Amino acid sequence: MVRVRFAPSPTGALHIGGVRTALFNYLFAKKHKGEFLLRIEDTDQNRYVEGAEQYIINSLNWLGLTYDEGVGIEGGKHAPYRQSERKPLYRQYADELIGNGWAYYAFDSAEALDAARAEAEAKGETFIYNWATRDGLQNSLSLSEEEVKARLTRGDEYVIRFKMPHTEVLKMNDMIRGEVTIDTSTLDDKVLFKSDGMPTYHLANIVDDHLMEITHVIRGEEWLPSMALHLLLYRAFGWQAPAFAHLPLILKPVGNGKLSKRDGIKLGFPVFPMDWTENGETLKGFSGEGYFPEALINFLALLGWNPGTDEEIFSMEQLIELFDLEKVHKAGARFDPEKIKWFNHQYLQMKPNTVLAEPFRKELIERGVNVPAATVEKVVGLMKERATFVSDFWELSKFFFEAPAQYDEKAIKKQWKEQTPTIVKEIADVIANTTDFTAATLEEAVKRYMEAKSLGFGQVMPPLRLALVGELKGPHVFDIIEVIGKEETLQRLNTLLSSKI
Repeated sequence: MVRVRFAPSPTGALHIGGVRTALFNYLFAKKHKGEFLLRIEDTDQNRYVEGAEQYIINSLNWLGLTYDEGVGIEGGKHAPYRQSERKPLYRQYADELIGNGWAYYAFDSAEALDAARAEAEAKGETFIYNWATRDGLQNSLSLSEEEVKARLTRGDEYVIRFKMPHTEVLKMNDMIRGEVTIDTSTLDDKVLFKSDGMPTYHLANIVDDHLMEITHVIRGEEWLPSMALHLLLYRAFGWQAPAFAHLPLILKPVGNGKLSKRDGIKLGFPVFPMDWTENGETLKGFSGEGYFPEALINFLALLGWNPGTDEEIFSMEQLIELFDLEKVHKAGARFDPEKIKWFNHQYLQMKPNTVLAEPFRKELIERGVNVPAATVEKVVGLMKERATFVSDFWELSKFFFEAPAQYDEKAIKKQWKEQTPTIVKEIADVIANTTDFTAATLEEAVKRYMEAKSLGFGQVMPPLRLALVGELKGPHVFDIIEVIGKEETLQRLNTLLSSKI
């Protein structure tokens, strides 16, 4: 069975790049009738941020990326799913690597390592802790067995490092990038176990993926340099390695480089799924800005992947059916803030008027406007084509709920002719005498009047629209009249006349 995991660190808000990683893991799992896990990788306790873990869970839930096992779900055959709760486990595996010669103790102080780096820099070189330097440093490969035992007995501080081979050209396969080759002599001996008793990401990640029976590791491109170490760790333990797939970066809207939180703040768009409070400041997420989760999912799915067609709107079910890692691009995908707005607009059009009217009616009540739900639904239906967010409805449609406070001066100057007051008065009479107050009936009555008076639309409709809206904008005039009703329509026509005569 296909088993994949999303394994974020609770060091802050979940970045949109992490959301896409979670989405691609989810789509891959569901496509293959597999399982999707959530694991919290909190080995770096210094960077742990209170509330970040719950934020991750809330974000996945909002997006509909339901996981089958993991933090927040009772039970689970591989529980616990927080690495901080699995701490004793990792020491056992670190010791196993020392026992089979794939790892060693390193007693070097921070000052000694700083001095080694400074010495290398003075020679115009880069210091790497590996086969070329380890013999001159304080570790269990350079010290005698007696000295190592003595230091361990004394309780000297140490870390455990991986012993990177230096005579191998490692050939690795990535499901997106194909064959990747690296000379192991250029790699450093990564720390696997820290002096604080916690494993590093590298050890904990490999141990957990193996024990949790992960078959495919789908993660960001930034982890590609770690692939060699991780495959060698699987070899060192004698375990079958999962398949690896490294996703392309999400790039800034302008220029090169990875999309960051600062880009969103600078250019005024969200980069987090939900609102996040940091240092007393609330950073708006896609949810808080009024985006629909389906729109964000659709947008992210097409950042670095497409099914090979010109279609752009896909339901989650369609994405699951079509998703294929082989169609994920190697190159980075540029984040386009306008494109995600376009997706939100498309999804807003697909929402039933009843769904859109509910939050809009709440806003109206907060503004002191109390109208029947059916009226709000009708207004939403008339205005949704012009809206990108539900929050747009008030500015787009406030003329349905309150009479114009002023009129567009340019429009009045252009449209108000000598005969206009007479036309407006006569139109008011036609409306007053119409009993079947529907848009179709009203339109037919006004058309009969126009034909009888030999008037054109340009003589009648602009003044009528100005009276109702205050500007030459809005939906079909007779739809507006039907919604606001006879009394309000006549009142607005009279107000316009009194302001001009």
